[in-house]
Parts: sequence; structure tokens; C-alpha cells
Amino acid sequence: MEMVSIAKELQENAYPGRGIVLGRSADGTKAVAAYFIMGRSENSRNRIFVEDGEGIRTQAFDPSKMQDPSLIIYAPVRVLGNKTIVTNGDQTDTIYEGMDRQMTFEQSLRSREFEPDAPNYTPRISGVMHVENGTYSYAMSILKSNNGNPESCNRYTFAYENAAAGEGHFIHTYKCDGNPLPSFEGEPTLVDIPDDIDAFTDTLWTSLNEDNKVSLFVRFIDIATGDYETRIVNKNK
Repeated sequence: MEMVSIAKELQENAYPGRGIVLGRSADGTKAVAAYFIMGRSENSRNRIFVEDGEGIRTQAFDPSKMQDPSLIIYAPVRVLGNKTIVTNGDQTDTIYEGMDRQMTFEQSLRSREFEPDAPNYTPRISGVMHVENGTYSYAMSILKSNNGNPESCNRYTFAYENAAAGEGHFIHTYKCDGNPLPSFEGEPTLVDIPDDIDAFTDTLWTSLNEDNKVSLFVRFIDIATGDYETRIVNKNK
């Protein structure tokens, strides 16, 4: 698979929706995660990321304007021991609870499917990073409708062992803008990952569509020690 520039990938897509990037820094020392949300409606845009323990959650920027919170208020990032879970919905909790009961990432998601937001049927995208004793691997999942058919859920899991330095994978909810919104297709895109968390954060944020971007989370985890740095950027301030 050809590696592409994450900046170019984002700049050429006005509405990838919500996206997850997992990978390894170019110097090989850091496990890297990023998650962003975008929005077209006032309700979707009325959000910020806030820290919540070792993870984050979404929160209404202006509570008086919040309408249906069911699909937009959730914990995108939670940490379970040496596992960091990143998703675009409340399946973060499903994965956390399943893995806490010794279920696998894939098994934990068996009880879930795409979001019930007809006619888009937004895919549920998820990732889990496993950092232990100086080793690093990660997996990604997408649960999507069968070409817009809500009676059928297609389930795909992609696992990356011994993640290579400077490489990451990018998965997002929508192929592009549209009405209804077309679901992401194919394997996660192979993208470049730099060494510097601030440079990576800036690249992602400035490359996202100015009108549609809402919030961004980036984390670099030291593979040797487990120590981490986090950056959060919110359009609403």
C-alpha cells in the first residue's frame, strides 16, 4: 500500500466526518493516536473535547443550544491498563467493558452496529492501542451498513502488529461529503507520522476543512515507559 500525506488526504476531503489515526512516530519511540470530529449541523458543531481522567469526553459548548445528545455526547478515549481505546461513539464503553472481562476487541464490538441515523447510517469506527514491555501493536474496526441497507451490518477489523516507525493508519466515517453521506470504503489509509506531537497536531488541525472542523485530540505515548503527552484543540473557545 502506498503511503500518503495525512495533510493532503485531509485537505482534499471537505467532510471525512469523524476520523481516527493510529501509528508510530518516525523515531519509533512513541505510540501515536489522533481523533477528530467535524460537523455540518449546529448541534454537531456545538461541542468541545475535555479531559476526563486519562481519557476525554465530548461536552456541549453552549448547553442551551444542545438538542439530541444521544449520538454526539460520549467518551471518545478511555484507558484500560496498557490499552488506549479510541472511537467515534459510546462503543468506547462497550469495548472497555468487554476487554475488562477478557473479551477481544472484535468480540467486544459484536453487540454493536452502525449508528441509527437514517439515511446516513454513520459507521462506528474504533481503535485500540496496546503498549506493553516496549512493544506496540494496534487494531482498527469499522461497523457499517451494507451499502445503506440498515438490515445488514458489515464488520471489518484490521490488526497491525509490531507497528513500523513513521507509519500510521487513518480511518474515517464518510468517504466524502454527500446526501446521504457515503460510508468509508476499503482498508484504513497508510499515512505518515512525524516525531513531534505539536507539529502533528498543527498539521491535522490546519488541514481539516475550516467550516466543518470541531475538535481534535492527539496523544503520543512513550513505548518504553508508558508516559504520555496529550493535545486538545477546540474550534469553540
